[in-house]
Amino acid sequence: MEMGPVDAGTYSPLVLAYIGDAVYEVMIRAKVINKGSIQVNKLHKRSAELVKAGTQAAMIRLLEEDLTEEEHAVYKRGRNAKSATMAKHATMVDYRTATGFEALVGWLFLEERFDRLTELVSLGLTKIGAMETKTTPAPEQKGE
Repeated sequence: MEMGPVDAGTYSPLVLAYIGDAVYEVMIRAKVINKGSIQVNKLHKRSAELVKAGTQAAMIRLLEEDLTEEEHAVYKRGRNAKSATMAKHATMVDYRTATGFEALVGWLFLEERFDRLTELVSLGLTKIGAMETKTTPAPEQKGE
């Protein structure tokens, strides 16, 4: 799907975080299913663990030293944006930090910097130790 040229800098940080949330969730789901065939409820649990605010906050804290100046500025804009809502199971600090991370993801996506987006997400997952364990393929079900 082509969206055409987009100036991601014209979007508010919360709009960037909105799109970044969706993009990151799809990336995580793709990474989780690529680890092997497992039951859907286990896929959901693993994905949910990786997309929650606390995990995103931990990831961006570990990635800060790897960000360019421009990326860091986008992250800070998102982190400092005033939101009327907060995650149910996160501290305000983690929620705002995660919002900054999601804003960065959204910005990279809208700027079509897909290689950099993939690089940062993969590096972040490695730094938090999230993608190290291998799953074994699920046994074939009868009747297949």
